[in-house]
Amino acid sequence: MPNSSSISEFLLLPLADTRQLQLLHFWLLLGIYLAALLGNGLISTAVACDRRLHTPMYFFLLNLALLDLGCISTTLPKAMANALWDTRAISYTGCAAQLFFFVFFLSAEYSLLTIMSYDRYVAICKPLHYGTLMDSRACATMAAAAWGAGVLHSLLHTANTFSLPLCQGNVVNQFFCEIPPILKLSCSASYLREAVFLIFSISLVFGCFVFVLLSYVQIFLVVLRMPSEQGRHKAFSTCLPHLAVVSLFIITGMYAYLNPHSVSSPSMTLMVALLYSVVPPTLNPMIYSMRNREIKHTLRKLLQYALFQLQ
Repeated sequence: MPNSSSISEFLLLPLADTRQLQLLHFWLLLGIYLAALLGNGLISTAVACDRRLHTPMYFFLLNLALLDLGCISTTLPKAMANALWDTRAISYTGCAAQLFFFVFFLSAEYSLLTIMSYDRYVAICKPLHYGTLMDSRACATMAAAAWGAGVLHSLLHTANTFSLPLCQGNVVNQFFCEIPPILKLSCSASYLREAVFLIFSISLVFGCFVFVLLSYVQIFLVVLRMPSEQGRHKAFSTCLPHLAVVSLFIITGMYAYLNPHSVSSPSMTLMVALLYSVVPPTLNPMIYSMRNREIKHTLRKLLQYALFQLQ
């Protein structure tokens, strides 16, 4: 059997078995990718250009949009290229880089979603202290912590995963390079160290999820006591989608990382991976921002300005 020193490339899971379906998947993924680029790009532009949106909530939305752009750009372009050119190959270096950036963006995004739940908790449950607890310095520190945690988390897992001897071939049972299917290629018992790191990371993720749930329990208790029906509707429309995205992350991610891949069908593996790697970056702009009156007003002004410049 080959070892890791003799592997120059990996073979990824194909999106479809027939050429026609491969091309169909290419166009579907291209549409999804362009929608994600457009949505997150518009949010980033709106928040960066309008000084009225330089508030903690929109600052975190800007960071979320940037992370979403990075996350979906790590996986989809290679998958689309493989589907278009009818290939499955990715180089050893390319696989390591893809795994590093995917874990980085995903970890940083989950940390940021946890911070955003705290921001909503302070805004709704402690409004008088919001300016003090969420000043510009605190927001910058929390955002930097989210990005830094992503880098450290990714460095740890990437270095540890690719230091393992691989003696079970080079076929990765996923459409992009990810930790569990690469661990499946490692020699017997050599993956236990990375498995321990994965369990530790999953425990941290679950702890963040509990924090998010507790934050929203407190938020909903306060919201239900609001006398204004409009205020309750606004709070619920802001918080429920956030909770739904975090829940989608945790449920699909834990299934992918804890479920034995020997009992998972390739189609189920592919579908679950799409749910936590492609769906959130595409839907986040619509969930968080495109229904927001301030964001839509800013985008309308930017569009009018652009059309005026073209005339």
